[in-house]
Amino acid sequence: MKNKLYYIALAILFLFLIIELSLRYVWGFCDAPLFIESKNYEYIAAPNQNRFRFRSHLYYNSYSQRSEEPDSTKTIILGLGDSVLYGGTMIDQDSLATSIFNKNTGLQMLNISAGSWGPDNCAAYIKEKGLFNAKALYLVVSSHDAYDNMDFTPVVGKHPNYPNKQYLLATWELLDRYIFPRIIYNFNKTNVDPDQAVIKGIQKKGKVFNPGFEQLKEIAKNANIPLLVYLHAELSELNDKKYNKQGELIIQWCKENHIPITLDLKNGITPSMYRDIIHLNSSGQHFLAKQMMHDLKFLIK
Repeated sequence: MKNKLYYIALAILFLFLIIELSLRYVWGFCDAPLFIESKNYEYIAAPNQNRFRFRSHLYYNSYSQRSEEPDSTKTIILGLGDSVLYGGTMIDQDSLATSIFNKNTGLQMLNISAGSWGPDNCAAYIKEKGLFNAKALYLVVSSHDAYDNMDFTPVVGKHPNYPNKQYLLATWELLDRYIFPRIIYNFNKTNVDPDQAVIKGIQKKGKVFNPGFEQLKEIAKNANIPLLVYLHAELSELNDKKYNKQGELIIQWCKENHIPITLDLKNGITPSMYRDIIHLNSSGQHFLAKQMMHDLKFLIK
């Protein structure tokens, strides 16, 4: 009986080690990108990270940008946005729209973004870090960004999408960060991702039109460089074949302020380019990169 229990315990330990090592070295558990708080723009990825997560490579430079270090020998564009531009851990560094753009143009678009950022986060970042001698600002937004205003609700170290330290065990990370929250969601219908606010259409609750649009316009004007806006359609808008009321507000603001705006809903984006209700898969990132190259062709020699 003792021998039997011994072999059972040994088998359980062996199985645990196989699962633990597979999660770590095949799927990148215990190597999540970490975040830090900011008094100016809420939060951002911690600087100087080189991660392997969900079989994707993720890199963050010394300015917390998901890019290589700024290269003063190249023409620089500031790519600004939220999780659409950021890509998330499901998108490899080389498959980001900004990386594809850089490879194909010889320019350098710095990826300045984070999940659930709005234009005001982007403007606050530039005010703190500077323009890096950029020749253009390229802002990627969705309709909900019209009212996605900063409120400095603490998320770093509190929300599973914004960790500030690694788990010690990959198995526990799988359970605590992914399996248990989904069980809770199924029972309580508690939202586990601020980027997935509702099933049909994301609606943010800011009380005024996001001030970051006007702030970025003034930053660009003072630096005598162009600001370009790219309006990315949510999947519900793609199905409806039109932008919602918040998207129309962004379009109206751009027209009134003579800001060039690209509407991917009008340029051939398809449902196959989405991995959920808003975020792009690798095919979608390639589509975005192509739109960037078209919009910024005046800088490409």
